[in-house]
Amino acid sequence: MAEMTIKKRPKHLDLTKIDLPLPGKVSILHRISGVGLFLCLPVILWLFSASLTSPETYASFKAVFSNWFVKFILAGLIWSYIHHFCAGIRFLLLDMHIGIEKAAARKSAGVVLAVSIPLTLIVWGILL
Repeated sequence: MAEMTIKKRPKHLDLTKIDLPLPGKVSILHRISGVGLFLCLPVILWLFSASLTSPETYASFKAVFSNWFVKFILAGLIWSYIHHFCAGIRFLLLDMHIGIEKAAARKSAGVVLAVSIPLTLIVWGILL
């Protein structure tokens, strides 16, 4: 029987020392933004429903959302949605075998970040 060489694998991964390429970082951000949106969805739906019940509740929500910290959290949610949308389009194209070469994948990951950040600023400026 032929001898097999066994690679010695690490027992634990130190995520601070792993240097991911840009497509890997975009992939992780896509997953984090998806989880964040999923977890915030019930709260967002409740806030929307409650704000429609009466003019008084709408006014109270409007007062709460004028706080800079709440606006900062909303900006994060806006970025999360826009980034997840843009990265989702990128992954759909990759699933159709468009841009799967290494250079094209890196370029499309850069485009996702280059599009999602300015779009977040534009939407944040319009909504908030």
